[in-house]
Amino acid sequence: MFDVLQLEFMRNAVFAGLLASVACGVIGSYVVVKRIVFISGGISHASFGGLGVAAWLGVSHLFGALVFSLAAALVIGWFSIKGREREDTLIGALWAIGMALGILFMDMTPGYVVNPTSILFGDILRVSRADVYLVAALNVVILVTVYFFYKEFLAVSLDHEFAELRGLPVGALYLLLLCLVALTVVVMLRVVGIVLVIALLTIPAAISRWYTSRLFTMMLLSTAFGAAFIMSGLAASYIADRPAGACIILTAAVVYAALWTFRALRARGRFAPA
Repeated sequence: MFDVLQLEFMRNAVFAGLLASVACGVIGSYVVVKRIVFISGGISHASFGGLGVAAWLGVSHLFGALVFSLAAALVIGWFSIKGREREDTLIGALWAIGMALGILFMDMTPGYVVNPTSILFGDILRVSRADVYLVAALNVVILVTVYFFYKEFLAVSLDHEFAELRGLPVGALYLLLLCLVALTVVVMLRVVGIVLVIALLTIPAAISRWYTSRLFTMMLLSTAFGAAFIMSGLAASYIADRPAGACIILTAAVVYAALWTFRALRARGRFAPA
């Protein structure tokens, strides 16, 4: 791996992966604690429409995905707060509409050739230095926002009604949190792709929650797990000559399954301490 890191594209992949693990570790902790995994999936799939429209207009794919992700987050949050529509119904509709718009506009774009593998699994090995800087900038936005609203986000995530009784602007905080989820989705598009972004938002945080009840510690553990999965996935991808995004997610899935099995067996007394 030290020899491989002499290559610029591998260094970019490593830096992008480590930065992305920070975003996923922080926001993923809120996603797991507040149990909005399905919402994150809806936002990530809705962003596919932004990719298609951006290709048709000839503008940045990242900009298109950002606009659609933020729009989906605000729509889901607004209707959820007002109680005008069930969340699962709205998410399912946005999920399907985003995918349909993406396919339609990509098909309408002259000379545009869709690469399903790249869209679904991402291509971290093609990340440029400019992409790394962009991921770093979005990380700054996420970390600064969480720093100033840490206690408020914690109250909203753990006890919605208690936060309201304390006089917190629960609706605005919830919308802001969903916008941060949307930003994180966009950060991860080039790393693991639009479909598998949800895995790095949830698997590291879900594992971390087994070992701590403190949100801040959970964020640190989630970031560490995410970085380990990305580095291990990159190494496995290089050794086996397979797509990096898929290797990253499968590495995370294998670790999750192994730890879950160990916990289950230990709970039944199979691995009770001596």
